[in-house]
Amino acid sequence: MTMANTPSPAGGVRLRRLNRWQAETLREDLADLYVESSRARPGTECEAREGFLRRLTGDIRRPGFALLIGEDTAFVGCVYGFPVRREGAWWRGFVGGLPRSVEQLTASGHVFAITETLVHPHTMDRNLARRLQERLLADHHASLGATLVDRADSAAFDAFLSWGWQDIGHVRRPSAPESLRPSTPQVLRALVLPLGPHTAPGPHGLAHENRTQRPD
Repeated sequence: MTMANTPSPAGGVRLRRLNRWQAETLREDLADLYVESSRARPGTECEAREGFLRRLTGDIRRPGFALLIGEDTAFVGCVYGFPVRREGAWWRGFVGGLPRSVEQLTASGHVFAITETLVHPHTMDRNLARRLQERLLADHHASLGATLVDRADSAAFDAFLSWGWQDIGHVRRPSAPESLRPSTPQVLRALVLPLGPHTAPGPHGLAHENRTQRPD
């Protein structure tokens, strides 16, 4: 992936793409940003940091992985993700019928999943999260952004809605797939961000249709 910088009038924040090797090299700096921008309970910062690094390492290995940072004198924001595969595995565990337009865009390869959005609480650029997300999706010519938010994280959910994302339902995922003990599935909100001309306009284009089945 080539390097590119985009200056911002808000606080001088620049947007820059990182390739896989650069993301690996800067993983500790990205983990610092995660801890500084997250709302981890006191005493759980190390555990949260290690969890972030595991997720980042797994995502870096996915086909099409892309990462964009915002920086001035230091990292102040980050967003990354990967293209959703056409067979629809990203939506596995979706409760009920997947909206027809989401199913169609997934099957045609026009959906990009954002798996992490980080913004330092002290940045002066209040639109940084939105700019990072929209730039990453535009760079990959996505017609639809997709992300999952913990149902209990109301602050993150409200933030995504304020950035234009739409809530289309819930996804149930194992909370500890590596554990041998039975665990309660994690319930996540499934959010999408319509972008391109392939997407049906407005929330009516993303309405549930019970006849729609997820791709196998």
